[in-house]
Amino acid sequence: MLHPIPAWKSRSKVTMNSSLKLAIEPLIDTSRVGRFQATVILLCALVAMVDGFDTQAIAFVAPEIATAWGIDPSAFGMTFGAGLLGGLVGAMVFGMAGDRVGRKPALLVAVSLFAVSTLLTPLVENISQLNAVRFITGLGLGGAVPSFIALTSEYAPKRLRVTMVGVMFCGFPLGAVLGGATAAKLIPAFGWQSVFIAGGLFPLIILPLFMTLVPESVRFLAIKRDKAAILRVLTRMNLAESWDGSMDAPKEEDRTPVARLFTNGKAAGTVLIWATLFLSLLMTYFLINWIPMVARQSGMSIQTSVIAVIMLNLGAIAGCLSVGRLVDRFGPVAPISTAFALGSVAIAATSYASSSSALLFALTFFTGFMSIGAQMCTVALCASFYDTAERATGVGWSIGIGRVGAIVGPVLGGVLLAAGAGVPLLFLIVGLTSLGAALSVLALGRFALSRNLAKVKSSTGSSAY
Repeated sequence: MLHPIPAWKSRSKVTMNSSLKLAIEPLIDTSRVGRFQATVILLCALVAMVDGFDTQAIAFVAPEIATAWGIDPSAFGMTFGAGLLGGLVGAMVFGMAGDRVGRKPALLVAVSLFAVSTLLTPLVENISQLNAVRFITGLGLGGAVPSFIALTSEYAPKRLRVTMVGVMFCGFPLGAVLGGATAAKLIPAFGWQSVFIAGGLFPLIILPLFMTLVPESVRFLAIKRDKAAILRVLTRMNLAESWDGSMDAPKEEDRTPVARLFTNGKAAGTVLIWATLFLSLLMTYFLINWIPMVARQSGMSIQTSVIAVIMLNLGAIAGCLSVGRLVDRFGPVAPISTAFALGSVAIAATSYASSSSALLFALTFFTGFMSIGAQMCTVALCASFYDTAERATGVGWSIGIGRVGAIVGPVLGGVLLAAGAGVPLLFLIVGLTSLGAALSVLALGRFALSRNLAKVKSSTGSSAY
């Protein structure tokens, strides 16, 4: 979203001239944000929270399982990687399904899958079984991401799209905060199995609410030419009287959804978004999974390690909201690349804070604010980059490629620790990945976003931003 429409101008199109009729795309893009959009954001954020809860909970549960089963902590690099590999496959497969059958059905199946597999986790008896069930859980968790990002993006007005997707995606670090805090309370009282029971029951509570309150994406319905369903959704949004009855979405193409990510000038942007998310998710998942283990090995208490991760995720929430507003106002390149670059310094310095809990808390908060906040805004940018017909696929494959980095991060940490590498070297390497993400965003602005903007200005079609 390089040049958002001023709010006063957008409102005037719908509210100051009630006789003006608009097609779906401009109607949504210039609408007010009301109770309907707030409901969609909230429920999508709750699904994102489950992903964050699960990701952080396994990091705190791992040391307890290692102790109970008498295995080396480095073995959990493969456990972390198994869940992320499932997330990679799930994001790609369910992303394509979201563009074929709809965002809502793809999301409901994904949520059901990870709820059931999480509830089965307490029954595992060895590391091989744990790795298998973590892979299946990852399929569902990763599969939900493209659909809830696409839903939020497609109900957001253009001028606030990055901010609204960012606000929704704050559910992930918030869930991670709750995951860490819940694990710290439940494990001493009820054992590690209780964490997964809580993590499996929560999505089962969300599921009926989502089925009842969240409709299919109205932009997706336009592609399917379902006029009756569109009218029902627009009535709930109080926009039915402003709709001109047309469906301006492009017809479905014969190309496969993945092939469309490289057509119409999107190839360079697709590759650079993939590179940015690969590097930034490597960084994010390394920090989430290994900060607790490193803190414990440095002699800090479990409470200190929990607070450090909570600070990391609180920083991510604050950073996402702050950087997102800057992106909506000034465009994505400068805010996101600067945040990644500043975060790289804090990451490299984190390894030297083991002797001071206060310094550790400050550095983890700053790291979350800059690097993870920027990573979350990159996900929002990805949703804005693609058109409706390939948005879920674009987001799904971008997240999938990013999850390759997310797999590499935790596994790399385990390999390097097992090889005797020092903690400072680990965090220096991860800091460099954040700097690499900054350079990738700069290249994205130079070779993709500026060219697409020029193309949009010379066309009467809708912008991807």
